[in-house]
Amino acid sequence: FSRTASLFRSLTSTPENRNKTDHSVLRHLTSKIKSTGPISVAEYMREVLTNPVSGYYVNHDMLGPDGDFITSPEISQIFGELLGIWCVSEWMAAGRPKQFQLVEFGPGRGSLMSDILRVFSQLSAPLGGAEMSCHLVEVSPRLSKLQAQCLTGDQSQVSTNEDDPVYRRGTTTTGLPIYWYRRISDVPQGFSIFLAHEFFDALPIHIFQKTEKGWREVMVDVHPETEDKLRFVLLPSATLASSTLLQTDEKRRHVEVCPEGGVLIQQLACRIVEDGGAALIMDYGHDGVKTDTFRGFKAHKIHDVLAEPGTADLTADVDFSYLRRVAGDRVTCIGPISQRAFLKNMGIDTRLQVLLRHCQDPSNQAQLIQGYDILTNPEKMGERFQFFTLLNHRRLTTPETGEGLQKRKGPAPLPVAGFSELCLR
Repeated sequence: FSRTASLFRSLTSTPENRNKTDHSVLRHLTSKIKSTGPISVAEYMREVLTNPVSGYYVNHDMLGPDGDFITSPEISQIFGELLGIWCVSEWMAAGRPKQFQLVEFGPGRGSLMSDILRVFSQLSAPLGGAEMSCHLVEVSPRLSKLQAQCLTGDQSQVSTNEDDPVYRRGTTTTGLPIYWYRRISDVPQGFSIFLAHEFFDALPIHIFQKTEKGWREVMVDVHPETEDKLRFVLLPSATLASSTLLQTDEKRRHVEVCPEGGVLIQQLACRIVEDGGAALIMDYGHDGVKTDTFRGFKAHKIHDVLAEPGTADLTADVDFSYLRRVAGDRVTCIGPISQRAFLKNMGIDTRLQVLLRHCQDPSNQAQLIQGYDILTNPEKMGERFQFFTLLNHRRLTTPETGEGLQKRKGPAPLPVAGFSELCLR
């Protein structure tokens, strides 16, 4: 852990350069707003987080104790191990197809994929015969380098062809081919298990407010009295977004919509229909009931989203009801259910006891127990973090065997792991 953290610090900019970058973000935004008028919250998030020169994700070590937030894979190895079992379970439920692509969006440091691959290596017998490969969708060259170090050691190469959709490739320490892409459309067709852990919550959102004149969009503008300060404003007239992104029966008076998340869900649904597979989305979220969730995080504390743009992570809870509506009836959607329920259904209690029995070091035992508590405690991540899956319709149908009068129902489909209680022995 300390080695990867120090590696990332060596990749990121120095404090002096970072301060210059942070100021340049604000200058760029104020100049843009003065030229063209207030910008949408979605455009603001896009500039602050993913601008290729000054974006937060390009210039900051956002993960771990020294960053701005910690994710579940960084808290406990059990999280990734149980997700590895989930992936294998869904592959087996699909009839053990020959091709097995594991695709992750925004892999962070690579910790989650590393834990999953360790499980795969331990389950080589049931996975025997499958042509397995790993595919990472990552827009940050810096993070891809960190992921490659974690997952391949020095066994990866960067493409010299800028038009190559695979900009980095290599072999994992467990012997699997691994590839890096900038877009899901570049990932090859084929049976795939898609994982998105704390990915959708960072996608840009539009914010809308119900008024006496109808829906109006919340925008970001320069403060009239202080040039180096930003503020939220409500446009007096409708925008294209406020006219097209909202449901006519919307009951809330303040709504956040993530159209980029909707587009990604549609792409995942199409892939699952055409090639089989499943998608598991894990994020802070709700089922269409929350209103104002847009917030910033800096040094593990809530940070004003408009203050010092480029120095803090920006996030908004995922509206799973919106994702379900966009997916339509092409796929089966299950969830959201709480992280606590999912992990307990996956057998986290049993796995914790096994690890504690094989761990003699009291400090390591305490760390395992603490990680378990953070992941499952309702007052911590247990209830706030949600799991949501997209499945091919065939996954939950009972096949028929035989013909004519001999036709009969086949075996019932396996329950979807994590979303129903497993009978562990």
